[in-house]
Parts: sequence; structure tokens; C-alpha cells
Amino acid sequence: MENVVSVVLFEGGEPSGEIEQMMTSVRHAVLMDNIEKMRQVAWIGPIYLLTNYPRLAEEAEPLGVKVIENRLSEKQFHFGKIFSELINKEKLEKVFYMGGASIPLVTVKEIEEICLLLLNSEAIIYANNAQSADIIAFTPGNLINKIEPPEIDNILGFALRDGTGVRQELFRHTSGLLFDLDTPADLLVLAGSPLTGPRTRRVLDSLDLDLSRLQAAKEVLRGDYEEVVLLGRVGAPIIAHINQNLKVRLRVFSEERGMKALGREKRGEALSLMGFFLEKVGTEKFVGYLEKVAKCAFLDTRVLMAHFKLGLSAEERFLSDLGRWQELKNPIIREFIKATAESCIPIVCGAHSLVLGGLWAIVDEIGPTHDHWQKKCRG
Repeated sequence: MENVVSVVLFEGGEPSGEIEQMMTSVRHAVLMDNIEKMRQVAWIGPIYLLTNYPRLAEEAEPLGVKVIENRLSEKQFHFGKIFSELINKEKLEKVFYMGGASIPLVTVKEIEEICLLLLNSEAIIYANNAQSADIIAFTPGNLINKIEPPEIDNILGFALRDGTGVRQELFRHTSGLLFDLDTPADLLVLAGSPLTGPRTRRVLDSLDLDLSRLQAAKEVLRGDYEEVVLLGRVGAPIIAHINQNLKVRLRVFSEERGMKALGREKRGEALSLMGFFLEKVGTEKFVGYLEKVAKCAFLDTRVLMAHFKLGLSAEERFLSDLGRWQELKNPIIREFIKATAESCIPIVCGAHSLVLGGLWAIVDEIGPTHDHWQKKCRG
């Protein structure tokens, strides 16, 4: 196991609503596309898939994937305990972990880069985000025994870095290593990408997705020095990437980065200055001010939801991303999404992935690097 990289994939859930089931179908297509990419990399050894989806297991096994059936409910499931047990049982040394639908735009070359980083290191931790990583690669595998097993995978990077004393570095910033399929807003981004995998493309093409708001926002980004608002957990790398590749003027308000990984949202501690402003002026004026200062906006609405302690179900959060305000029951988010959907400027709502990997992928699609993307796509 020392001369190969072991891949560990977790993909489970209990989708209940229409949109959750739609998301699950795309997630599974992404996972299968990524497994096929991994099988093209000589340094990839065993691939483990922990899942509670029988059909997904049936599709993955013919590709040589070692499927581990998960029979635990969401309340019983503890990510860290299961993950550490697998590493110890299989004696894994070079470990590459990701959730099932992470990095849907990753290329074979980028997977090779991850493998070489691990194979050329004795002790290192790599992550794709300093605050809340979607993918983690580390060696040696027994680092997992030096930390308290984290309940969720978002905390894994923090726990390994702070609990082992081993240096953590970030992967190269690319849309392939940053963009994560997390919400319906990410489906819209994925539907417009030239790097979407074949299985994923077939599923996306079968869905009735309204891309009009995102396409209108892209037109603004293509313009000369138009005003663009970014709100939520916006990091410095995406700001720099936009400034280097597009001719826009950014208005950025970044807050509550790491609120999930640090447990702030769970403990009810997340607070938003924009949330206080929204409380003060009301939805109509808030959106009206956005229209005065920008030609389009990308909003990480999860920060506002955490501020108002709405406790929305996954289905309601997903409905909000699609602008389907008529189906929302919570009056606060219903009023807000109605206003954004009816705004005279394109306002794209989503989660953290929208204002990081999603925007990164959009910039690469329409910016100066577009020709390079087309070459990669043809290759």
C-alpha cells in the first residue's frame, strides 16, 4: 500500500424530496465519472466506496471498487469512527478522501498531481480549502489515530492539522480541485461547463433546469467594468481569480467563513452583518439597494439562513437556490427568494460552493482561460 494511493469515497444519504432525489442522481453520475478518471491513473490503488445506495454499489463494483455497505441511519452515522476503522483495518498509508460528488470537474492530470504529492511525501496533509475542505489527502494513514474522530468530514482537515502537528498545504487552485457539487446552484454551474463528464452530462440534459438567471449573470461578467456583488463566505483566492481574469468591479462582503467546520452554525453562534442590515431595512429595500449598486449578484444565502436560525430542511434550501419561492413555507426565506427571483438584475443564490468553486469554474469558462479549457476538453 506504500507505493500507491488509496482512495476513500463516502456517498450516502436519505433523499426525501423531489430536488434531493434530483441532486442524488447527478451526484451518483459524478461519482461514476470520477471513478473512471481514477482508473486511468497508474498510481491509484484500491478505491473504497462506503454507501447505502444499492444501485450505486452495483454500478461501482464492476470497475473494481471495494464497496462497503452502510446500514446506519443519519443519526447513527459517525464519519470519523467509520473512516478511521477503515484506514486501520486496511492499513492504508497514502490516503485520498472525498465525498461522493466532490470535484466533478477534476481532470485525470489533476488526480495524477494529487497522487504524486502523496507519493513524494513522508508526512503531509493536503486540502482544497483552508476553512472547510471537500477533499483531503494525507500520509501516513495512521495520522488518523492521533485525533478525535470528527463527526463530519468538513472538520477532517482542521482536526488533522491541529491534532497531529503535521504541516498542511493547499492543493493548486483550479476549478477541478475547488468546485464541489453541493446544491442546485452548483447543478446550474455544472450544466454550463465544458468539462462535465459523460454520465453527468446525460443526467443533466434530462433535467428541466432554468439557466436563465445564471446565463444573464455570465453576460454581466463578460462586460467591461460592470459592478458585481459577492456576499457570504467569500475567500481571497476567488476575489484574486476574478480580478486577474475578468474586467469587473467587485463589491464584496465576506463573513462567517468556516461557520460549519468550526461548529458556529450548529451552536447557533453564526451572525451576519448583512443579516442585521436585512432585518433593519426589510427585504424590498435590501434587494433594491443591490439593484442600485450592482448589475448582478452571487449570494451565499446559508450565512443569512444561519443568522436568522431558520432551521430549514434540505429541500427548502434547495428550493430557494432554484428560485421556487412559491413552494417555500418559511415566510422569511420565501419573501427573500421571491424578491431575488423577481429582481431586475440576475441574483444567483446558493451556498459556499457557489462563491468559491462555482464562481471559479464560471470565470474559467468565460474569462481569458476559456481557450485553454477548450483544449483540455478536446484532450
